[in-house]
Amino acid sequence: MFKSRSHKKELLDGDHIPEADLFLNLRELDRINHLLGGYRITFSALEKILEPGKPCTLVDIGCGGGDTLKRINQWRLKKGYGISLFGVDIKDVCISYAKQNNAGTGIGFICDDYRNSFRHLPHIDVLHACLFCHHLNEEELIELVRFTLDRKTVLVINDLERNPIAYYAIKWLTKFFSKSYLVKNDAPLSVLRGFKKAEWLEILQKAGATHYSVKNKWAFRHQVIVYAGR
Repeated sequence: MFKSRSHKKELLDGDHIPEADLFLNLRELDRINHLLGGYRITFSALEKILEPGKPCTLVDIGCGGGDTLKRINQWRLKKGYGISLFGVDIKDVCISYAKQNNAGTGIGFICDDYRNSFRHLPHIDVLHACLFCHHLNEEELIELVRFTLDRKTVLVINDLERNPIAYYAIKWLTKFFSKSYLVKNDAPLSVLRGFKKAEWLEILQKAGATHYSVKNKWAFRHQVIVYAGR
């Protein structure tokens, strides 16, 4: 089952999830991402493309509850990066939670499809996707890459490697320590919907990208950077 990506939909992709269940899921995902070092992959990518003190607008697509943006905000304040942060998510319940979750931070949130981001913001330097891309099929991923290339925007992707060790580790970890049925179901499924490095390279080539990097990162993640332009 690790040879090719699963196309089974996660429960989180469904509609009408009870609010309390969704919020518990978001809180647990933040803890998992933090404890396993997932946010550091984003930070190291941003260090490669940003200049301290230089203004930059970053949009996190599929931002969920805004926890990734909260972590980026804490990191940028320590490092002195002048980043304006925005989150885009198609689910209004996620945006509502994200606004509460990030009250007082100055982070902006938009309820819309990421493809409409430029209707809300005149200029975007970086589109960031953390644990978003494994929800997309190959056609949608190619469209995402082309979207950023056409707009001369840098794309930073932080997502899962499809790996049996990762699958069984998260399956047992969430079985014993998670209180969320969404996390118990979706966390191992997310790994099956994840990628091999060769698949990323093929997607980028099909999209017409020529200046990019794809790196394996701990723990069972990929860091993908697609630089602006073709």
